[in-house]
Amino acid sequence: MNDQSFRLPPRRRLRTRLDDLPATRKPVLIVLHQENSTAGRVGRLLVERGHALDIRKPRYGDPLPATMRDHAGAVIFGGPMSANDPDDFVKAEIDWIGTCLKENAAFLGICLGAQMLTRHLGGAVYAHPQGRAEVGYYRLDQTEIGRSHADAAGFAWPGTVYQWHREGFDCPPGAECLATGSDFPVQAIRAGERAYGIQFHPEVTPAMMCRWSVRGHERTLMPGAQLRQQHLDGWYQYDPAVRGWLDAFLDHWLKQPETAEPST
Repeated sequence: MNDQSFRLPPRRRLRTRLDDLPATRKPVLIVLHQENSTAGRVGRLLVERGHALDIRKPRYGDPLPATMRDHAGAVIFGGPMSANDPDDFVKAEIDWIGTCLKENAAFLGICLGAQMLTRHLGGAVYAHPQGRAEVGYYRLDQTEIGRSHADAAGFAWPGTVYQWHREGFDCPPGAECLATGSDFPVQAIRAGERAYGIQFHPEVTPAMMCRWSVRGHERTLMPGAQLRQQHLDGWYQYDPAVRGWLDAFLDHWLKQPETAEPST
């Protein structure tokens, strides 16, 4: 396969220029793990909703806030490291998730971020026993709890999602499993009312997909992984449902919980 066979689809026009959108709401904390990482489509949709992105990279010395009082939510994205690694920044991020849980702040962990949430709650993160990986598009199945929650929250889980990982996690104590997969059974969890962890990557854009599959080409050759061209083929087939889910999910995720009326 040559690189010319892996072509990007034309860019969709945004509803408006992002530069012209005022940040009228609290910023969302974005935690990234590589020098050139971006928040991808998740970041774009948050900006469209009027949220600035407070991007921090603890791996390179950025501090995390002592409280979520000044943020609308927090997203910890993926990375090549493991939630089991002994690095100080990995331990600091895992511990810091407790700030979001304690304050009932909106939290979303994507891939590594979901595994960090699992570790914080006392669950296990581990490689597949046969060395398999999910790299490409794979089926996602709702649990009964996940279906009920999605119906109440007003979104529909996509049936196939983009993956890029070789470690998975258990559903930890105090969490609910919302969606499952095959080689890595737990794919989405919720802890409390506003903390979610997902193994898949709804933030990915075609440019990100191309970059990951070129720089991480060896991952596409692992047992269970899909070759590069299958990734883009999957984008055309499956991404509309992923995009629709993400749009509705973010509306639900950002919604402030109702406060109880004071008793009289």
